[in-house]
This record gives sequence, C-alpha cells and structure tokens, in this order.
Amino acid sequence: MKLRNQLLAIFCLLVFAAFGFLYVRTWVAPKTFGIILFMSDGMVAREFAAARLYEGGADHRLAIEDFPHLALLRNAARDFAAPDDAAAATALATGTRVGHHRLAMDGDGRRLASILELAHDQGRATGLVTTGSLSAPTPGAFYAHAGDARDSAEIARQLAVEAPLDVFLGGGAGDFVPVAKNGRRKDGRDLLGELQAKRCEIVRSKAELESATAYRTGQIAGFFSNDQLAYTNQIESGTQQPSLADMVRRAIQFLQVHGKGYVLVVDAALATTAAQDNEGELALTETLALDHAVATAVKYAGERSLILVAGKHGTGGFSMNGYPLAEDHGVALLGVNAAGQPTITWATGPNGPPPSGAAALGAAPAQTPPSPVLTQRAKVEPAAFQTPTGVNTVEDVIAVGRGAGAEALNGFLDQTAIFEILKNAL
Repeated sequence: MKLRNQLLAIFCLLVFAAFGFLYVRTWVAPKTFGIILFMSDGMVAREFAAARLYEGGADHRLAIEDFPHLALLRNAARDFAAPDDAAAATALATGTRVGHHRLAMDGDGRRLASILELAHDQGRATGLVTTGSLSAPTPGAFYAHAGDARDSAEIARQLAVEAPLDVFLGGGAGDFVPVAKNGRRKDGRDLLGELQAKRCEIVRSKAELESATAYRTGQIAGFFSNDQLAYTNQIESGTQQPSLADMVRRAIQFLQVHGKGYVLVVDAALATTAAQDNEGELALTETLALDHAVATAVKYAGERSLILVAGKHGTGGFSMNGYPLAEDHGVALLGVNAAGQPTITWATGPNGPPPSGAAALGAAPAQTPPSPVLTQRAKVEPAAFQTPTGVNTVEDVIAVGRGAGAEALNGFLDQTAIFEILKNAL
C-alpha cells in the first residue's frame, strides 16, 4: 500500500511538472510577437563602409552596427553565380534557390510557399513595404508565383486578388490601373477599384497614411507613386510622399494590434536603382535610409521582436577609393579628392568609357554618344565597362539580426538560411 501511494505521488508530480512546462512554453514564454525582415542591395561591405563614412566619418557608427549577430550570405542563383532580383528574393522568401526570372516557383512550375503565406496560415498579420513598385520582383516573391518575374501585370493581379497581406505600402500604382486611367494595364482592369470593393482602404499620400486608424479589420494599401518612389534626398519638406522610415513605423503600428503577432517584410529598393545608374551619392543615401528605417523598427517593434537585415546582391561594383581624411564625410567624399584620385568608381554601368569589345556585357552601341551629364559623371565616378545599367556582382552579402533566433546568423551561410530563421520564429 505504501509503495503504491509513493508511485501515485510520483505520477502526480510528473503530470504536474508536464502541465507546468506546457504552461510556461505556451503562455509565459510565447513565440516572437513581431518578425521583421529588411532587404537591400546596399548590404555589401564596401558600400556599407562608404555609407558610414558619408554620414559621419570614419569614427561614425550606424544603427545596424549595434545588431549583435552577423553572417555573410552566399547568394548564387540555381543557374547563375550572380542572382537577379527574382532569384535572390525568392531564396529569402521561400528558402529555395531558383533560376533567374522565376518568382516563388521551382523549375517544374510548382509554387513555393513564402514566409508571408506561412505566417498568414498560422493566423499572424502580414505586411509588405517597399520604396519601389509593389509589383516588382523583390516584393513579389513574398506573395506571388510566376514563371517570369518581368510580368508585372500578372504580379499586380495576384497582389490585388490573391495575396494574404493585411498591409502593403509602396509605389507602382501604374501596374494596377488601366491605360485609360493613366496606368499601364492593357486588360482594362482597375485593380485599385477591385481592392476598394473588397473594403481595402487605399491611401495615396503621407497625410492619409498618418491619419489612417491603426485599429482595423480590413486591409490597408498605400500607393504613393505610379512608379517607384522618389529618392530620400529628393523628398522635399512637406511632400505628400512618406519616407521608408515613415512607412515602416506606420506598418508596425497597423500590424502590432493583431493579437497573434505579425510578419513584416521591407524592401529598400532604391539602393538598387541608384547603383544601376552609377549614382554614388544616391546609393549611399538610400543605404542610410535603410539604416534609419531599421532604427525606427527597433524603436517601435519592441524587445519581443526578431529583426533581420539581409542583402540580396551587389550591383554595379561600387567602390570608394583613395585616402579620404578620417573626419571627411558628405560631399567631401564625392568627386576627385585632393590627391587627384577618383574617390568613387564602378565596375559596370553608364559611366564607363565608350565600349570596345564589351557587347557581350550588354553595352550600349558605340555609335551612340553619351549625354553631357553622363560624360561629366564618368569623370568623377568612372566605370570600367560601359553597360546600359550596372550589372549584378558575384559577392557575398551581409546579414545582421537581433532578437530570439538571430543567433543563427554566424559565419558563412546560404541566403536560404534567412527563411529558416524566420520560419522557426513563427
């Protein structure tokens, strides 16, 4: 009898301990509430270091540098060593390497579930922010599936009709409205009207974005330009276009009222455009805009959030050269320095000399004279080879993170590891 009582007591103790463990696991220590992924093409070492110098000199530090975990990401596509936007974004969004131009779809045409789709299936709120077009390949990889990422009309249709998004903010309104309404759609569909018919609130200016209530049951979409948004240093005081930091702040405020948590994806797209055009100062200011948006996310998302910042690929082969003084920053780093050295150079892009045997690189015809603006820029930001736009580079990109799960960022990883970290945090 005594032994039986002892065994019964031990059994009850084990049951109590099991319930206690489940209680702590489920309620006391819940999974990460806010999950945020930032993406940019400014996340390569040379450009990142130059942005730091540009903002404050050699002793300056950026907000991203406070993140405790860091890794270098290998980012080859399935078919090329240098990925295009679609392949790089798909690796981040789905954890699968695909070929160029494929958007969240494998080589056999099977759809690949993105982190936003998985989050939606688990009851989390989802959001997407970009300074480019909402129907561009990078944001599209997180909600659309297509064999050709250049089909922006189809990607826009999927966003309006199928995407599991609660908040989406950016540019590219032209892909959502027909030609008759000053858009680019040739099928006559007005996707913005269709969104409104589904009780999606559409905001078109910074003022409307700021005045929108955070407590809502339906979608909210921001379309602030027909194409990509304006560069950060071209947004005038009092403009009706929000900055990247503005959109990130409001997106977090919209999403964090959801009781089951949220996942937000942020695409700092304009760093790519600047690099493609060999615009060094714009590339640096857009990298700094990313840094300011990350600081905003840290402030508003809170300590229970996982925040990752990952590069997609390098573009144009940007490099800052010569020997600037340690305290030099801003315009002191632009143009030829005191030693007569070109401070900023590019590997490829429109600032190159007239091509000679470079047709394989997609160079512009030699008989086409460069514009006076490009001729002048080529003197202060020369490119080694002239191509219509800067070409993507083969180099590892940086990823940093903070919050539960970010400790997995360590050493050399594949770009697909970002998806695994995000998925484990759901």
